[in-house]
Amino acid sequence: MRKLSIAVAIAAAALAAPAFAQDMSAPAPTDNSAAPGEAAAPDGSKAFGIEPYFGVMGGWEQFDNEAGHGIPQAINADGTLRRGYKPSGSLVQGVLGVNVPLGPVFVGAEGNVIKGIDGNIDWQYGAAGRFGLRAGDSGLIYGKVGYQWVNFNNFSGLSNTVPNTNRDYSAITYGIGAEVGPQSIGLKGITGNAGFRIRAEVNTFGDAQSFRPMLGIVTHF
Repeated sequence: MRKLSIAVAIAAAALAAPAFAQDMSAPAPTDNSAAPGEAAAPDGSKAFGIEPYFGVMGGWEQFDNEAGHGIPQAINADGTLRRGYKPSGSLVQGVLGVNVPLGPVFVGAEGNVIKGIDGNIDWQYGAAGRFGLRAGDSGLIYGKVGYQWVNFNNFSGLSNTVPNTNRDYSAITYGIGAEVGPQSIGLKGITGNAGFRIRAEVNTFGDAQSFRPMLGIVTHF
């Protein structure tokens, strides 16, 4: 009886093994793939959706520091340039926004808050619209346009042309960037479950009065 039981168990295991191997080799279904008959992007993912996201980035920014260009210079009462003033420095940035995929393209909007780590850039904050192309389901290539406010630490006094005691300056901001988050390694897509993407972008302030490259991680939920 015992021998019969062992034989039955071996036979059952032999029959189950191929089925188990087939299940293991089959690709796991992704919930961001378009269903049959549903509108789809060129890569087969869902064409439409709403993706809220937030991210943390780090980088650096340099503002113009020439008379008559960009941010006014820091001038002492005697007309000399304030020593140690540096309208540049490293930054840390938080972003919060939403993307709306529309087939092979997307639109979106986001707000940001930036804190200067060194130099005379203190705080920045602003909002921008984004638009661009979907690179597969987990990548984006985009441009952005918005408005940004900048606060300079230890900055007051006279500019070269007009009295100025206001440390806050504002202007249109624009830039370009890309996000990469390969779905093939489990980072999902912008119409799927939560996942991470790496973002790299470059922005400027006003009439090309600054240069701000940033790099960080964005996650959607």
